[in-house]
Amino acid sequence: MRARPGPHRGWFALMGAVVKPALYAVTRREWRGLENVPSSGPVLVVANHVTVVDPLTLAHALYDGARRMPRFLAKAELFDVPFVGMVLRRSGQIPVYRSTREAPDSLREAEAALRAGECVVIYPEGTCTRDPDGWPMIGKSGVARLALTCDVPVIPAANWGAHEILRYKSRKVHLFPRKRIQVLFGPPVDLSAYRSVEPTREVLREVTDLLMRRVAHLLGEIRGLEPPAQLFDPRASAPAPAGGTP
Repeated sequence: MRARPGPHRGWFALMGAVVKPALYAVTRREWRGLENVPSSGPVLVVANHVTVVDPLTLAHALYDGARRMPRFLAKAELFDVPFVGMVLRRSGQIPVYRSTREAPDSLREAEAALRAGECVVIYPEGTCTRDPDGWPMIGKSGVARLALTCDVPVIPAANWGAHEILRYKSRKVHLFPRKRIQVLFGPPVDLSAYRSVEPTREVLREVTDLLMRRVAHLLGEIRGLEPPAQLFDPRASAPAPAGGTP
C-alpha cells in the first residue's frame, strides 16, 4: 500500500526546507539500519525519547535517510502553543489527549494514517525519559494496541546525541561544536504470536515491554553499553502522596 499524497505533504516539505539546513549546520549525522524502514507502505516506528529535540533529529533521519514523511504522536498541549501548534497541525502530526475522554482519538487517527500507508512514529514512554542515565523507561500500552490492531511492520528505533543540543528541562541551547546525532533502526519486530490472541492487559503489557526492550538494546548498541535489566519506572520512583502509604 502506497501512502496518498495528502494535504500535509506540501507543508511538511516546506518545514523541512527550513529545518534541514539548520540541522546540517549543527549536527554530524550517523544513520544506520535505514534498510529496515520500508520505502513505501505503512510502518510504525517505535522510538526512545531523551529530549524535545529528538523529533527533529529522528524526522530528519526518516525524511532524508529513509525517504519517509513521518507523522508523530505528540502531546496535545503542544498544539495549543502559538505557531508551534499551527506547524504541528499543518504538517500532519497527531495530538495525544492524555488522561481524557479524547485519549482514544489519537490512536484512531494513528490507525487511519497507517491504513492509508503512512509512516507513524510513537514514543511509548509518553514523555522524555526520567532515567538518570538516559535509558528508555517502561512504555505505555497504547503502542501495543496500535501495533496489534494494525498488521504493519513495527520498527524499533534508538536515537542518541540530541540531548547535547538541549537537555530535558534546560533552556540553554548548545549548537556548537556540531553534535554527533546517532539513529539506529532495527529489523521489524515479529508480533505474529500475539495477533491471534485476545489483547488482554497482560498481553498488551508483554508486547509493550518487548518493544521497549528492543529499543533499549539498540540504544545500548549505539552507546556501547549494556542496557539495565529493568527499565526505569517513573511511577515506582514518584514520591508518595501526602498522608499516603510510602
